[in-house]
Amino acid sequence: MSRPARKMNEYAEWSNMDECIKSENIMKDPVTVSTGITYDRESIEKWIFSGKNNTCPATNQVLSNFDLTPNHTLRRLIQSWCTLNASYGIERFPTPKPPINKAQIVKLLKDAKSPQLQMKCLRKLRSIADESEANKRCMEAAGAAEFLASIVNNTNTVSLQEVSEDGFELTRASDEALSILYHLHLSETGLKSLIGKNAEFIESLTRVLQRRGYYESRTYAVLLWNLIFELVDPMQISSLKPELFVEIVQVLQDQISFKASKAAMQLLINLCPWGRNRVKAVEAGAVTVLIDLLLDSSEKRVCEMMLMVLDQLCQCADGRAELLKHGAGLAIVSKKILRVSNVASERAVKILLSISKFSASPSVLQEMLQLGVVTKLCLVLQVDCGMKTKERAIGILKLHARTWKNSPCIPMNLLSSYPS
Repeated sequence: MSRPARKMNEYAEWSNMDECIKSENIMKDPVTVSTGITYDRESIEKWIFSGKNNTCPATNQVLSNFDLTPNHTLRRLIQSWCTLNASYGIERFPTPKPPINKAQIVKLLKDAKSPQLQMKCLRKLRSIADESEANKRCMEAAGAAEFLASIVNNTNTVSLQEVSEDGFELTRASDEALSILYHLHLSETGLKSLIGKNAEFIESLTRVLQRRGYYESRTYAVLLWNLIFELVDPMQISSLKPELFVEIVQVLQDQISFKASKAAMQLLINLCPWGRNRVKAVEAGAVTVLIDLLLDSSEKRVCEMMLMVLDQLCQCADGRAELLKHGAGLAIVSKKILRVSNVASERAVKILLSISKFSASPSVLQEMLQLGVVTKLCLVLQVDCGMKTKERAIGILKLHARTWKNSPCIPMNLLSSYPS
């Protein structure tokens, strides 16, 4: 965080001009906050908007408002100082461009209602949002989120984008609007307003996910779902349509990008505990897809998330049945124990506990022996992998001790650790 504005004579007193040239303390756009302290605009905007702070860094006083007043006098003094020290390699920076204001955003939103101007205005809005966090908050205050959501709701909105002298390319305005909406990083108040005033918006995100060729838009739809999840009414989450789960699983299966896959898994983790959502996810093919992906995955966080989802899905009978039906289900879950992280081991053992408690037919117990699952559980008792994991492993081994304890499949050196 930038310090309060230095007096110009402090700069002049620097004996080592190389230090001055390399320093990042020279303000380029000094602004004053409500406490009367001056900061560099970029630094104070990061403090307030990205850092979500509401105090003055120098005084710790609560800011009465977030207005940033340009300090023109100080800016002119700094520019003059830069000019005087040009011989030392210090360049005079140009006068900063005035920040966007609410009236300008409102005009752009009004112009964007015209089909002929819509794409041009949307690109301008994207450019404004990319400039600074302050611009994003200004856009939010001007009602940009509600307007963008209305475009997303009409997923068939199409505008013409010129790509060559003799050709045109169809570009969906809803895709551009969705991208801007995500990059606005709306505040909690803004998100509540968005889903409160646009009852159709959640269904619109599902429609976006159904457009299989639009990979970027599908990614943004999943990311936005994660943002609004905690603000959506629990009854609405419990009554989500199966189509949404089909599309989330499809995002995983398509492997659009690392970001999209993580977002899809996080969304399943968020949604599955509610109502019959576990069953909907299983019916959408989530268990099969996750096991297939787990076979080829070695990235720590991804493996942990996959096992978290599988753990939730195995808490219902349909999920356990799907895991057991997959030829590699039990094997890959067992393989990840002690190979990824303590979190992954805990989740994997928890999945095996669900199987052992509720789906342990004689054939399943025999398969667990042959695949080395029982051996891995005995190994868990001998290493440091967390008390919960050990307790669950002991629970599984005790549960079926009569079937497993005297089996030749368990190495003799591990039998001594078998719980009595």
